[in-house]
This record gives sequence, C-alpha cells and structure tokens, in this order.
Amino acid sequence: MGQTLIDRIFYLAVAGFVGGIFLRSFVSVGAGFSWMLLLLGAVLLILPFIKGGGSKGEGFKSSGLEDSTTSFRKGGILLAVFISAAGLSIWRYDIADAKAGETGLDAFVHQTVLLEGVIVDEPDVRETTARLVFETEKAKLLLTVSREPRHFYGDKVTVSGKLERPKNFNDEKTLREVNYVKHLEKDGIYYQIFQPKITLVARGEGNAIVEKLFAFKNAFIHNINVLIPQPHASLLGGLVVGAKQSLGKDLLDDFRIVGVIHIVVLSGYNITIIARFVEWLFSSLRRNARLIVAALAMIFFALMVGAGATVVRATIMALLVLLAHGTGRLYAVTRALLVAGMIMLIHNPKILVFDTSFQLSFLATVGLIYVSPLVEPRVRWITERWKLREIFVATVATQVFVLPFLMYKTGLFSVVSLPVNLLILAAIPLTMLFGFLAGMVGLFSTLLAFPFASIAYGFLAYELTIVEWFAKLPFASVSVPYFPLWLLILWYATYAMLYVLWRNKKPTVAF
Repeated sequence: MGQTLIDRIFYLAVAGFVGGIFLRSFVSVGAGFSWMLLLLGAVLLILPFIKGGGSKGEGFKSSGLEDSTTSFRKGGILLAVFISAAGLSIWRYDIADAKAGETGLDAFVHQTVLLEGVIVDEPDVRETTARLVFETEKAKLLLTVSREPRHFYGDKVTVSGKLERPKNFNDEKTLREVNYVKHLEKDGIYYQIFQPKITLVARGEGNAIVEKLFAFKNAFIHNINVLIPQPHASLLGGLVVGAKQSLGKDLLDDFRIVGVIHIVVLSGYNITIIARFVEWLFSSLRRNARLIVAALAMIFFALMVGAGATVVRATIMALLVLLAHGTGRLYAVTRALLVAGMIMLIHNPKILVFDTSFQLSFLATVGLIYVSPLVEPRVRWITERWKLREIFVATVATQVFVLPFLMYKTGLFSVVSLPVNLLILAAIPLTMLFGFLAGMVGLFSTLLAFPFASIAYGFLAYELTIVEWFAKLPFASVSVPYFPLWLLILWYATYAMLYVLWRNKKPTVAF
C-alpha cells in the first residue's frame, strides 16, 4: 500500500467524517442509518479481496488483469473508508444528541422550578445583564440575571425561576433567523431561566486550577478598568485576555459594520500575535528553539485566560499557523490542521455547523496557510518594516477567504472591511503589548503601570476612532438578505478549483 493510497485514505476518511456530521446536523436520519453505513463499509472492504481471490492461474497473471484487480481493490478500500467514516460520525452525533432527552426536565417546562447546582463557566457580562451557565446533576441551563450582585465561576447556588426552552429569533438589522437553539445545544444547554432568584450556597466548588486562572484574569481586568476608561478598557480586555465585557450594542454594531468584530474577542489571530512577539523576543535562539518557546507561551496564555473551549480552539489554530510560518511545510500543516479539526469534532460534533468561532478560526487558518503564499509575491513593494507587509498579506488572505462565510452568517457585506482591518491590525500588537504590561505591572503598582496604560489608551482611542468614523459612512456596509447555503458551498468550491489550477501552473515561488 503506497504512500499515495495512504494519503487518499486519510483525506477520504476526513471527508466522510465531516460529510456525515454535516448531513446529521440538518437531518435526523435515525440510529439504524449509521449502523447500515458501517455494515456497508465493512462489506465493501471485504468484497474486493473475495472478488480478487482464488487460484493465480496463467490467465490471472496477465498484467491487464492484475492492474484491473488492484484498481478494484483500491477503489473498494477508498469507498469503504469514506462510507465507514460517515457512519461513525453520524453515530457520534447521535450520542451527543441523545443527551438532550436524558435531562428529565422536559416535564417542568413553563413551570417554576427550584434547582441546585454550580456555575460552570465564566459569567458573560453585558450592558445591563449577565449570563451564567448553570449545571445541575441533570442538565445545563442558561441563566439571564442582573449585573449585580456578581456571581463567579465555581459558585454553588440554588435557583428559583420559570423553566423555558430557548427559542430562535430574527436579527434586528438583517431580519434573518438566528438559530439560537442549536447555538446553545452545541454546549449542552437545553433550558434557560430569565431573572431567577439566586441564593449562594458556597464558593469554590469548581475546578481549583480553573478558579485560580479566572481569579488572576479578573484581577488583571480590574487593573485595566482602574487605569483605562470605558469603552477602551472593555476593548483591551477582549483583545488581551478574552474578557466577556460589554462594549455596548451601538459600538458592537459599528464593529460588525466595518468588519472587525473578530478583534473584540480573543481569537487565533490575537494568540498568534503573542507567539510572534515571543519569537521576536527570543530571536537570538535557533529557529526550532524559537518555535518551541513561542508554542509554550501560547499554551501558557490559553491557560492564563481560562482555557475555555473557544480559547482552546483558537490556540490550536494559532499553533498550526505558527507551524506553517516556521517550517513552510504546507502539506504537513494541512494534515495537522485536518487532524486537529477531527479531534475537535470527535469531542463535540455540533461545532461543525453551529459554532461560528470554530468555523471562523478554521477558515481564517486555511486562508493564512493557503492564500498568504499567493498574495505575498505580489506585494513585495510593501516595506517589511514594522511587519507591514506581513500584516497586509495576512489581512488580505483572511478577509478574502472568510468573506463568503461572513455574508452567509451575518447578511452583511462590509465595503470598508479591508481598509479598516489594515488600519487597525497594524496597531493591535502594540496595543496588546502595552495593555498586557499595564495589567501585569498594575498587580504591584498602579503608579508604575500608568505610563503603559497611557500608551495603550492612545492606541485604543485610535482604533475606536477608526471604527466609529468608517461606520458612519453611508456606504460602509451592504445588506445581503438572501445568501443560501448552496451558494456558500459553490463559492468555496470555486476557491478550491482556482487554487488547484494555480498549483498546476508550476508557480515560480516555492512554499
């Protein structure tokens, strides 16, 4: 079995697994369907060997027969792998979906309930409310409460309120339906309670390590809030430590209009900036040593900010970008990206269709790995000073590649997205650096942290001014009321076809 066949088996296994999850995300095909696919795959795997078996007489020794038999076996193996992988992924999705019916709380929907459990995630603080993920022995619930009094990860509480099932809603601007139900279900949340009565039973009932990490993160955010006014502090908290603090509805709308909503929260891009800074800091080391140090810094940072599911996914994607940048081994990184994606889907198959952060991280990583090498040779006229060429290439590559997905998801096409991203992203590394120094030094002395905070504030003010100014332009964004799924798939299929055509032209620039 040659290397080429092994590669085909790997890629078909990935395609079958992803295809099965994609199908199951929209259609409940029944438990027996996955077993039927697995049985069919087993039959197709055995059939070529039965067909090609028997005595090896003179007639069989003809090269034509041998080639035909070998091709038949390979075809059977490849088809069996694809079908079996699809069956396994549907079976895995069914297991994840079965948890919805095991909670035992359906009988109490629309009724007032009294539950005891633990807050199992960092509170998501909004303008006037906060959202808490509350877990009992039976189920996870989303609680919408007032900002005060504050609640924390690991709080054991009793909750009294009216139990409801989440409902989908229409976006105010695009009028598109938001699949809020599936968005929550991907995290195992099937119920919600609005403004319940909460009574604290005990603190410190969560994971001790995660509690310490969140405590450090909260102290860091507190220092930023002391040193820098709002909304600048909230933006810095999102950039540096992924803080879930509200920027306000109007300002968030401005970020969406100009196409830079991705910088508000911690993402693979932010974590990659940290890695690049560490690489520069240890530039005197050999390349392999720099890569190891930068990777360790990224992992430590992910732990520091709480190691939530979104942060872990962003860190994995950023590690792959670092690997691609440091080694230049495109195909090895492609396999690593697919393996990472498969591991995430095995852990939680629902993120493929219903987790926008996973989708954006994956697409942005693909854009950085594949599109960047196509853009870079054509912009050699841009100076490398202050990493301007690198920023331009990364921005163009990711913006071009995620554009159709954003149009499909948001129903908005930002006309000013590219120039705004270029103007803002050049300042993000220094914003994060001085903001990080302000928060860390502020743990010991507010006075010593003030100079760093002042510089960070200057960059933040610049970024917010750019966003607000461009968002006011009458042509800043165009509403796309209808962007179907089939058009999204066709668009990315066209990207893939154009890339294959480009590769077949034997480019002069090597990877």
